Order: sequence, then structure tokens, then C-alpha cells
Amino acid sequence: MAEVDIVIRGGMLVDGTGSAPREADVAIDKGRIVEVGKVAAKGREEIDAKGLLVTPGWVDIHTHYDGQVTWESRVTPSSIHGSTTVVMGNCGVGFAPVRSSDHDTLIRLMEGVEDIPGAALHEGLSWQWESFAEYMDAIEKLPHDIDIVTQVPHGALRVYVMGERGAKREPATADEIAEMKRLTREAIDAGAIGFSTTRTMVHRTADGDLTPTLGAADAEMVAIAEALRDAGTGVLQWVSDFREIDHEFGLIEELTRVSGRPLSFSMVQADVMPDQWRELMRRLDGAASQGLPIKAQVQGRPVGLMLGLQGSVHPFVTRPSYQAIAHLPLAERMAVMRDPAFRAKLIAEAPEAGHPFVNSLAGAYHKMFDLGDPPNYEPAPEESIAARAKATGENPDAIVYDILTANGGTGFLFFPLHNYTDFNLDNTLTMMRNPNTLFGLSDGGAHVGAICDVSVPTYMLTHWCRDRTRGERLDLPFVVKSQTKDTAEAIGLRDRGVVAPGYKADVNVIDFERLRLKPPHMVYDLPSGARRLMQEAEGYVVTIASGQVIYRDGEATGALPGRLVRGEQPAPALRAAE
Repeated sequence: MAEVDIVIRGGMLVDGTGSAPREADVAIDKGRIVEVGKVAAKGREEIDAKGLLVTPGWVDIHTHYDGQVTWESRVTPSSIHGSTTVVMGNCGVGFAPVRSSDHDTLIRLMEGVEDIPGAALHEGLSWQWESFAEYMDAIEKLPHDIDIVTQVPHGALRVYVMGERGAKREPATADEIAEMKRLTREAIDAGAIGFSTTRTMVHRTADGDLTPTLGAADAEMVAIAEALRDAGTGVLQWVSDFREIDHEFGLIEELTRVSGRPLSFSMVQADVMPDQWRELMRRLDGAASQGLPIKAQVQGRPVGLMLGLQGSVHPFVTRPSYQAIAHLPLAERMAVMRDPAFRAKLIAEAPEAGHPFVNSLAGAYHKMFDLGDPPNYEPAPEESIAARAKATGENPDAIVYDILTANGGTGFLFFPLHNYTDFNLDNTLTMMRNPNTLFGLSDGGAHVGAICDVSVPTYMLTHWCRDRTRGERLDLPFVVKSQTKDTAEAIGLRDRGVVAPGYKADVNVIDFERLRLKPPHMVYDLPSGARRLMQEAEGYVVTIASGQVIYRDGEATGALPGRLVRGEQPAPALRAAE
């Protein structure tokens, strides 16, 4: 009897195409899926998947592992949650191309925009590169557990070409625009999957300055689109406030026409502009009707802040009594905070002025929730701190204090910043069901002190396909297809995202009934001992990447088959014809 590397036996296959689940064996050999159905061949490893789900590995198109992958082989937390391909270099921030004089500028930019500790970046980054191609070579030298795809970040490109003038958002000259175009083409030719930019006032450096790319002239953006046109490959990734929506949406339509390449932009519902997403959807559908390849990246749960004593922000951060102990290690802070007199004093204090965002957040008890275990990302209004305080007559700050100091000061409050204006996920459901949207925005590797949305691919199965009680659910085949085949094809990786012969052997075997998210917690494993939020899951029985088992029951096997993927990858049929 013939032998292959792995046979997954008798699982319920959800193959990524949107087809109904069916029982099937899956044979894997030499990193590829070689047979699906009733497999006669024997596997050198046999995996009993009876009663389990078998799916493609998730393809996460919006992450920020740009620094981490240069010093760390495991792309966590993404690989913990069944992702087998991640796309980084989003939002116009990254570390190449770069001159040695600008290392600190790019670190301050990444630290501010993506909340990745500057100390970790200073210690972890080797800077053994200048060009984007050299940066890709540096990534490639280190083995990884899953595949990595990267994009040319506009911020780094602008600073490289223009120096301090670029960082200060000055207009580029015609020669500088031409050089940005040349370098973008060079990076795409070297294997970058695309180009990213940010045009939102929310994104700022660690010094509070606006990002270098905010307000970049149309001519600059068109020239970069021409670079992708000339390369004949690549995607555009876009973040914007869309405050001047006519101009901004018109510009992305022009860039897709000029480049002939797909473009995706981030779309959330913000409380300050609660209906903007509806207008963006209307324009998105209009662009699609004209044949323009524009998609919106959406997220299947609130973009939520984790408020905790170990994190970047919490409701007492601007209280004088807390500021006096904020520098202390957690255990020493807790020794002080257990004192009833300190508790009473802090609760009675007013926050210091000069911190408008933190102070507005600290008083928004109606949008503040105990995250709980298992974590609840669609809490009802009556579960808010405000509602609890009203029902019990307690001071809301007292409730907050007790949650934050629970379990040795490791408790978290959940503050849904976006996608929760109406206190449910019905609007998010509408976004996800639009055929012109993509599942994205997990931000893996970023916002490590305040946001932990990297677990969204797991949440899509647990909440939307199984557990949701406050509205409609989603079908499992739709969710699996949306975060495998659809995301893979959106960036030109047509060799993965489907469990079928010829496709790359990236596969999850999942105990769907047992699948659950654990609460986020803080770890201190970045270079320099810097912190990052971590979240695990139960129920991933096996995760296979490139035909090798990288996780068993949540534990890493030590296998590192991941690689840097350079450029678009053809579908199996096209590959066979080459």
C-alpha cells in the first residue's frame, strides 16, 4: 500500500469553497494535499478526526509582525489560533527601506501607530538591511512556524526618500515621487505582495506627531499605483478617516483604475461617525458595479480596548494617587491598592486634566464591561458598569477598582471602541455579509498593551457559528471560506485556502464543540522583557502548515516549516501547466 506523510481520517470537512460540510479523509504529502475523499494510502502519521472539523488554515491579511518575525520564529498569537499565513506591513508602517539615521524615526512611528514597545524594537531589531529586498532576505534567514507575506509601507518609503521632510509631511518633489515609484516597483519585483498607506489622524507617532503619509498628494499616490501597474502584480492597502469622503473615495477609485490592481480599505463603525460605514458600503457597491476591484476589510467583533493595570490604559491612569504608584511593579502596586484607605482616596479623586482621550474613556461606564471568562465580546447594555452601578447603588469607580485588582491585579475591563455603537453586532453582521468586504483587521502583533483582536478567526467560529444568542448566526461554510479562500485570493495567494488536491497543505483539525477562547493575559516575552497581550484557545486539535504539524492541542511541536512568500502564487491548475 502506498504511503504519504499524513492522512487525516474521517473528519467533517469544511473545505473553504463554501460547500456544505462532508465527511472525508485528507491525504498530505510533501507539503501538498494529494487526495480528498476515501483515502486508501497509509499515512506515516494518521490523525483520527472522527467527530472533528477539518478546515484550511486561516489566511490573516492584516497583521503587524514586521519586527517580531526578524527575531522570533513562532508567529504568535496568530499561529496559536490556526492562522497559517499572515500578511504584515499594513497601515503604512514598517522597517524598510531605511537609512541608519532613520532607525529611531521608524521605531517611534511603529510604537505610536501600533503600540509596540519601543524598547523591544530597539533591542530586537538587528537592522541588517537597508533596502526592502534586504529586509525580506533578513526575514527569510530565520525559520518560522507559518508563512509570512509583507507589503511596502508608505511611511518608511517616504522617510527613506525624503528624510526629515518626509517625516514632517512636506510635499514631495517630482524627483522624490519618481524615486518612491522606482523603489515601490523594486520591492514588488523582490516579492512584496503590495503597498500600504495610512491617511487617518488617529495614527500618530510615539511623540504625538501625525504620520508621514497623512495628506500625501494625489500625484504621489498615483505614481505608486503606476508602479504596481508596471509590475503587473500587487495589492494596495488603505487606511483613512474618509472625512473628505468624496475626494478620498474618488482617489481610491482612481488608484484602482490606474494600477489595475485590487485595493482594500479598513471599515469600522465609529461612535463619532455612526453612519459613515453605510455611506462607504454604498460607494463600495457602486465601485464594484463598475468592475473596480475595491474591498473593505471588516472585523467580526468590536475593536475593543483591554483596560487593565498591566496594560497601556485604564480608568485610573490619570488619577494623582495612581500616578504616584504607576512606576511600581504590579505586586508592589497591588500591595498599596489593597489598602481600603488608598482605595477610598483614589475613587474620590478627579482625573488630572490634559488627557482628553483617557479621561473621556474613563468616564464612559456605559461602554465598559467586565470581560469575564470565557470572554464576552457582545455584552448587553445591562451588563455595563453603568448599569451595574445603577442597579446596586454602588459608585461605578468602586466596581471598576474591584475588577482591575482581581486576581492579583490581572483583571481586564472590555471597552468596545468601534463596531458597538448600538450595543450589539448586527451592523457588523451586515458588513460581513456584503460580498464586497473581507474578513480582516486582527492586528496580530500590534497594540500589545491595549488590544487583543488576533483571536478573531477563532471567535468567528465560536461566537458566530455556535454561541451567539443576541441575533442571527452565520453558517460555518461561509465563515471558513471568508477567512481562507476569500482572503487568500484577495492578495493573490491562489495556492492555499482550500482543502483540495494540489493546494498547499495548511489545515486545521478542530474540536468544534470544545473550541473556546481563553481570556487575554499579559506576558513579558518581547525583547527587553517588554509586555504584550496574549490569548490562547482550546479546541485546536492539530494545526498543519506546509504539510507539517506545528501545534497539537495548543502546544507547539517545534516544527518550523513556514517561509517568506514572495509575490503572488498561482492556483494548482495553473501551477501544473507551468
